[in-house]
Amino acid sequence: MEDGPSSVGANDESAHAHDGDDTAGGWASVSWSVAARATAHCLTGCAIGEVLGMVIGTALGLHDAATVVLAIALAFVFGYALTMRGVLRAGVGFRQALRVALAADTVSITVMEIVDNAVMLGVPGAMDAGLTSALFWGALAFALLVAFVVTTPINRWMIGRGRGHAVVHAHH
Repeated sequence: MEDGPSSVGANDESAHAHDGDDTAGGWASVSWSVAARATAHCLTGCAIGEVLGMVIGTALGLHDAATVVLAIALAFVFGYALTMRGVLRAGVGFRQALRVALAADTVSITVMEIVDNAVMLGVPGAMDAGLTSALFWGALAFALLVAFVVTTPINRWMIGRGRGHAVVHAHH
């Protein structure tokens, strides 16, 4: 019988994630470097979709809301696809790989998308600056950096509980 996506690899990841201090258990024993690597992995797929969505929406002159929706949709597609690529390479079937990707990335991508789009919308003129503008690209880079900083402790907490990117580790 297959394990559910929330339990796949939970013990395996925590065994690799410990930095030696297990007094508080769970998330407190997960190293920041493990959480940062998991966040960077998630941010890679998320950023590909986010940037592509922002570029397409801006190039087509879409309304800010439509651009944000497009960027969010593509961030989820590319985020899940990047995770699934590695899991599929490990020999896992498509349906199980999809379940692993959903379990691994949904919270992380959701937080990143809320944060980076809020930053983009909050920087005056960034959404209307155009693709050749340093303001657009600077705001987008800053938004992704802020998303990384906010999401890393959340991923650390989730990995320590055998969730998030902990479910992917068993397949690598």
